Amino acid sequence: MDSLTQIVLGAAVGEAVLGNKVGNKAILYGAIAGTIPDLDIFASHFTDTVSALAIHRGFTHSIVFSVLFAPIFGWLVSRYEKYKDFKAWSWLFFWALITHPILDAHTTWGTQLFWPLDIRLAFKTIFVIDPLYTLPFLVFLILTMFQKRTSKKRKLYNGIGLTISTAYLALTFVLKDAALNHFESALQTQDINYQEIDIRPSPLNTILWNANVETKEAYLLGDYSFFDTKGITFESYPKNHELLGKLIENEKVKRMIAISEGWYTINKIDDKLYYNDLRFGLLNMESQSQNFVFKYFIDVDASGNVNFIEQEKTQRDGKKLMQDLWERIKGN
Repeated sequence: MDSLTQIVLGAAVGEAVLGNKVGNKAILYGAIAGTIPDLDIFASHFTDTVSALAIHRGFTHSIVFSVLFAPIFGWLVSRYEKYKDFKAWSWLFFWALITHPILDAHTTWGTQLFWPLDIRLAFKTIFVIDPLYTLPFLVFLILTMFQKRTSKKRKLYNGIGLTISTAYLALTFVLKDAALNHFESALQTQDINYQEIDIRPSPLNTILWNANVETKEAYLLGDYSFFDTKGITFESYPKNHELLGKLIENEKVKRMIAISEGWYTINKIDDKLYYNDLRFGLLNMESQSQNFVFKYFIDVDASGNVNFIEQEKTQRDGKKLMQDLWERIKGN
């Protein structure tokens, strides 16, 4: 999830664990702990794109990381804070750290919660930024901060915020299941034979859902809004995996395919190869658009070394996507 959401979650968890003892300091340290796992993003400055993608939401988003570092942070804070309970501080950091990857596990990218096992947990029920999850949570956290440490309202407001956010997260599973039923029904009605289907919410909401459907030669992309009155249509995108040629044996290419869970297409434009990660969809909703959110130029140097160079996205792309989404959410 986005940084603000993780700060709010960490702060609320910190308050729940130690707010009655240290007041707003529990919120402060919970917020700090809630951001720590995402420090792995700095790996992109020291390694190649594929390695950075593999590292992201890896070790720092695991149970192992929370167990190892919670007592370290707890000990450091207990050394200089007036409240000296090492166990209590460690408990605060553990819960603020572990809830971060648990929440991230609900997004499309997922987390390696069980690192070092090579398992990425991704429920794909919520987009990385969802105002319906974050804003009510934030409001009740702010109300909590303005209450006295021993006030019953403090515990009440924080509890309401945690309850609403958790209930909404649970609701996203129900919404995903309902959307999946609609996609599967449409595929059956249109007599489409498919191998696998993968769905996820579109940006900023859980009303409009996107589907990737794998067939033998192509991927079908479709969308469904709970306000739709017409049937679901699917756009076909050829896999073009054969365009990789011998590159399919390259270790970095294999890692990239594993990272995208096999959901990818290849385009050849002006003798240049581009790798499209289908899991995050398109930057617009135009028919047969090739403007994928995550599109990489496959650069092969004179020595045969392979590098994936992410194609830049512009503010114009984002603005166009928001306009398209708003219109599409309202139904077809």
